[in-house]
Formats: sequence, C-alpha cells, structure tokens
Amino acid sequence: MQRYFALSKNNNKLILNKLDIHHIKNVMRMKINDNIEVVYNSKLYICNIDKISNDDVEISIIEELNDFNELSIDVTIAFSLVKEEKVNLILQKCTELGINSFVPLELSRCVVKIDKNKEIKKIDRWQNICKEASEQSKRNIIPKVYNIMKLKDLINLDYDLKLVCSVNQDVLNIKKVLQNNKKCDKIIFVIGPEGGISKEEEKFLTENNFIPISLGNRVLRTETAPICIGSIINYEYME
Repeated sequence: MQRYFALSKNNNKLILNKLDIHHIKNVMRMKINDNIEVVYNSKLYICNIDKISNDDVEISIIEELNDFNELSIDVTIAFSLVKEEKVNLILQKCTELGINSFVPLELSRCVVKIDKNKEIKKIDRWQNICKEASEQSKRNIIPKVYNIMKLKDLINLDYDLKLVCSVNQDVLNIKKVLQNNKKCDKIIFVIGPEGGISKEEEKFLTENNFIPISLGNRVLRTETAPICIGSIINYEYME
C-alpha cells in the first residue's frame, strides 16, 4: 500500500500536499474508495480516498495503526558537499537505513561550492528526496536536512556522542566505540570529502570532543561511508 505524509489533520480528515495529490491521481491512478497509508505526527493511519477532483484528493481516516518503524537511537550524518548524484545517493540510502537527520558540510577539500542564493532551493530538493525515501521504506518520520554548515557550527550541536571518520590507522574502530557507548541516545558522524578531512579540521574536531574512528582497513568513498555507518547502526541497535 502506498504511503504518504500529511501536512495537517482536521478531525477525521488528513490534508496532503500538491505533489502527493498529483502522484495519487496521475501516477498511481487511484480511484475513489482505494486505501492508502498516511503518516501524520509520526502516527500511521489507513485512509480511504473519498473524493477526487481536478485539484484535490480528499481522504478520511479508517483506522490508526500501532506501527513505528524507527531506530531506538537518533543518528545524524554530517557529510561533505560532493557532486549532486552522490548527495542524492547518501540521502536516499541513509534515509532507508533509518538516519534521522543530515548536515551538509562545507570543508576545505570540498570540490563543490553552493551559491547562497541557491541554498534554499537545494535544501528543499534534498528534503524531498528524504520524503520519497521515507515513503518507500515505510518510515514514520522524514529526516531533516539542515542548512549548509561549517565545522565551527558543529561543535555547539547537542549530541551524546560525536564521531569523526578518520583514515588514521591508530584510532579505535567504529565497533569498539559504539560498544563502549551503548547508553548514547544521540550520535553524530562527520564524514570528510574526497581526499579525506584535513589534519587541521580533524584536529579542530578532536579538540572539541569529537572522537576519531575508523570504518575498517579499507578506504571508503565519501558516498559509501554514510551507507556503511547506517548499516552498522542498524546491526548494533536492531531490536
């Protein structure tokens, strides 16, 4: 059954956005009395399509389900700005893996620079990728994509455990760090760009309570590392 996220709730009615209305009418070609899944405020409802008009689809709640498909831990991925197709892959796959939020990072070795005038439009597009991935993977929330940050912005964020992925061989691996911090509810991972995070940037983070970690003996691409982290988190915290 197709899943959507509602904008608002009015008694027994849920309100969808225009793109979802278009998808129901013109892509899925649904009809009156077809049923859909709709999430509002993290709660899942089975809804009936009551009316289809030129510019609207009216739906009503049939039942509320006790269904919550989220991880028991809040995880943020702070990824370096890379080419668009790589960002899309990170957002899509990590959303499927249960990541809660994303922070696009501007680092010294980033090959991509985003004009401030285009940032809002870019964030909106990335947010929509997360929404579609959340619907596909049957999640109860849509991960938040924050505005582009610099390293100095990260150090003031509130997390129980702050980690930075390092290529140095003398750091603890992710498995040991997670096992030593089982009681953490919120974790943030910082991932460098192609070529890795610079020594100066890694030093700055470690001086501000970030723990350098290794993802293993092999050097992963910047778009592979977040997916690897999401998979490890799912394994470690699977219930």
